[in-house]
Amino acid sequence: MSAGPVDTSDVVILGGGAAGLSLAYRLLDTDTDTDTDADAATVTVVEPPDGPVRPAERTWCYWDQGDGDSEGDAGFGEAVTATWPLLRVHGPDGSPLTVDPAPFRYRMVRSTAFERLVHTRLERSPGGRLLRATADTVRDVPAGAEVRCTAPGGWTLTLRARHVFDSRPLRALPPARTQLLQHFRGWFVRTGTDRFDPVVADLMDFRVPQPRHGLAFGYVLPLAPDRALVEYTEFSRRPLTTAAYEAALGHYAREVLRLGEFAVESAEQGVIPMTDARFPRRTGPAVFRIGTAGGATRPATGYTFAAVQRHSRAVAAALRDGRATVPAPHGRRALAMDAVLLRALDTGRIDGPAFFTGLFRRTPAPRLLRFLDGATSLREEWGIGLRTPVGPMLRTALEVPFLPRRTHPAPGT
Repeated sequence: MSAGPVDTSDVVILGGGAAGLSLAYRLLDTDTDTDTDADAATVTVVEPPDGPVRPAERTWCYWDQGDGDSEGDAGFGEAVTATWPLLRVHGPDGSPLTVDPAPFRYRMVRSTAFERLVHTRLERSPGGRLLRATADTVRDVPAGAEVRCTAPGGWTLTLRARHVFDSRPLRALPPARTQLLQHFRGWFVRTGTDRFDPVVADLMDFRVPQPRHGLAFGYVLPLAPDRALVEYTEFSRRPLTTAAYEAALGHYAREVLRLGEFAVESAEQGVIPMTDARFPRRTGPAVFRIGTAGGATRPATGYTFAAVQRHSRAVAAALRDGRATVPAPHGRRALAMDAVLLRALDTGRIDGPAFFTGLFRRTPAPRLLRFLDGATSLREEWGIGLRTPVGPMLRTALEVPFLPRRTHPAPGT
């Protein structure tokens, strides 16, 4: 017997991060050409209440086409903090490479602004609902699933839905042949003089000391001539201490970027798994995993937000069409290539800074971004592969299928 009141929806989404909010945004999109019944679908988003469990503000970046000034596929309107038409990579020797990825533009979304956008859509939609509570258990029931929640006041609520989409972090990652972590700390800085070019985003700056294992780079997203997000990022097996990140950021800002006098207005820190693990996309007949927990993070780059948008659109289309299954966030070919690259980086067979710098030097930027999104043809991928260290990559490709999958320590948050 259920404890507390019972609430019924067509869809329940657990978690108010990028994946959960993006799916709600697409499901409640009334601008698409759908029938009346689909538009009337009811969607409940369950987010943690305010407190230590609720994540701090985060920055999500992606590239897409269009002007990004309106909501929809081309962007998220006012939720987009900044856009950059040009991208730059600094090689280990210090040489810069600036590319024009048109028709793509690189965009930044801050989680607080994105929450406001989706929460407003939930409030305005007759079928939308936001519930601040802790999801305790999820179980299958006839014709759907049931979620037991605890509200901030301690009372319990039972949610029933035809479909439940769970974006909550996994307690442990599935077994993998290779697992690296993309871990970083960033400062939002304000400089005493104009130090940044607002039209160019520095995706990878390899002018930083490299760790013994993995690779490291700087990352600069200008917000104004005197303001930017400056990050230090590593691809390696273990995260650093906050003190170590601060030291690396201080060196990058002062010795590499030579920012002069600056103030740190805020900071953010995170860990993203880069793994060839097989993430279960379905945990029951009516319960699905989405976001990083459902394998949306691109293993070789750590990018998640763009894949979440594509997957959210695909899931919404599947539900509107009455399909009982939802597609995978990434294609098998893309995941196979990422597994090879992860193993090659982890073993040190390829030099990470030289590899990524070479990709940008030898591949047209729009094609490379489509490749990183898993949207290239087999012929295009073959051409890109020939521009990489063929020997080490081929050796790794032959080795990967025979490697055992084993459990790795779960990353911190």
